[in-house]
Amino acid sequence: MTAHKTAAYSIILLALAVVIGAAPLFLIKDSEFGGADGSAGDLALEINESYEPWFEHIWAPPGGETESLLFCLQAALGSGVFFGGLGYLAGIKKGKSGGSS
Repeated sequence: MTAHKTAAYSIILLALAVVIGAAPLFLIKDSEFGGADGSAGDLALEINESYEPWFEHIWAPPGGETESLLFCLQAALGSGVFFGGLGYLAGIKKGKSGGSS
């Protein structure tokens, strides 16, 4: 496969990923995209009205944007560690096999 075809496939797949990720935001009107934490607490109260949480949060972020930022930073750090480890292991394997490039 040539470099030109590889680049074209990469661009097409990236565009497809963006469309799949953004489609629900535009197609589903008047809906609230919330996390599972709040939904689980509401469901527990529906099932058992005397339900009391076991503990309270130590610190709550000042807004939804801060919570989203912290979640994104956590995801970026996790993926960096994961893919950095994969790259390290691939480098070790390539070094043992004596491969170049």
